[in-house]
Amino acid sequence: MNIVMLTNTYLPHVGGVARSVDAFCREYRKRGHRVLVVAPEFSQKIENEKDVVRIHAIQNFNGSDFSVALPLSGELTEQLDFFEPDLVHSHHPFLLGMSALRIARSRELPLVFTHHTLYERYTHYVPADSEALKRFVIELATRYSNLASMVFAPSESVADLLRERGVKSPIRVVPTGVKLEDYQNGDGAAARAQYGIPEQAFVIGHLGRLAAEKNLEFLSEAVLELINRNDNIHFLVVGTGPMQSRMEELFNAHGKGDRLHLTGTLQGEAQRDAYSAMNVFGFSSTSETQGMVLTEAMAAGVPVVALDASGCREVVEDRINGRLVLKHCQREMIAALQWVLDLSREEYQSLCAAALDTAERFSMENCASAALDHYETLVHQHWPLDDSLYAQWMRLRNMIGAQWEILEGVTSAASAALDPDHSGKSSS
Repeated sequence: MNIVMLTNTYLPHVGGVARSVDAFCREYRKRGHRVLVVAPEFSQKIENEKDVVRIHAIQNFNGSDFSVALPLSGELTEQLDFFEPDLVHSHHPFLLGMSALRIARSRELPLVFTHHTLYERYTHYVPADSEALKRFVIELATRYSNLASMVFAPSESVADLLRERGVKSPIRVVPTGVKLEDYQNGDGAAARAQYGIPEQAFVIGHLGRLAAEKNLEFLSEAVLELINRNDNIHFLVVGTGPMQSRMEELFNAHGKGDRLHLTGTLQGEAQRDAYSAMNVFGFSSTSETQGMVLTEAMAAGVPVVALDASGCREVVEDRINGRLVLKHCQREMIAALQWVLDLSREEYQSLCAAALDTAERFSMENCASAALDHYETLVHQHWPLDDSLYAQWMRLRNMIGAQWEILEGVTSAASAALDPDHSGKSSS
């Protein structure tokens, strides 16, 4: 198959969506499929990219590390004509997601949309954040989902939520898989030595963007409480973001700055070694649709302690491969981390073995196979247009129709968002 992926975030940006798109693309290409990625430019360039079309973009939107793609040029149309896509896969409901809809409609191709994100949890990146804006993005994503041929949900929790919100398009659960070999056999001892962590320390770890929506102040304060009780606990944090300075302030204010180890962004072997240096992975985000880092940690044999939320409850089995903290309070998080710390060696090894078993279920091979099977059902239902004059007229008609669908969707979403009594369930 020839698959076009349109995404507002992609490498070198570090984030769940970018990593998910890259992981699936690699696996599809490995199996002989062609993939063309359409993504914004980022200030950091990647040299000699293959099958990636970069769209001019506004860099570091509103102080974030995101790029905002500008309108498409005619050059993309020519590249699509040459590529001859069989299917269009959109990873966002706005910006390049709108372009994905136009491309799919004009060429009479199936459109798949992955609902990666609970968008209402990210409106703080937009000026004039408000409850109305949160309702707007929920409505926009729901209405966009109903324009897609099929919606991929990263977890059962998200699939249930989308149905509750009124998504009528077929929904299939397709998590982003983990490449097991990328996270196994790391040198945890080397990572500990590099970051100044004692060999015998109990290391609570975390990896991800250090952003407000990740609830990192909550996690930091819970870890600090444990550190105040125990001289042998250290906190290893992999990633960068606006919350980094706040985390440093918290630890320094308690005189525990030497127990916080911030590595910055790590890739490849360095990331694998960092995971291997952890005794337990702490996760407090409630905004995830899928906790990719949870399955990565488990692939490294590291048990997870996480708050009960979408994207976590499908991965963490309480007291089997970690702890699922049902009550969202620091006391419960502290108790769960302490529980892991207090395990005997045999009990801890059993927890680690179960984590590895869980990672096997979420392997990239299994997840990619599921996605490709769903693609196949859609491609067989669609017959792309040829190059006749009639086909050109149909493309124009479909393009106008797509533009109307976009306009109607945005207008209806805005109307619903301004209604304070709106239930949150889309009417379309």
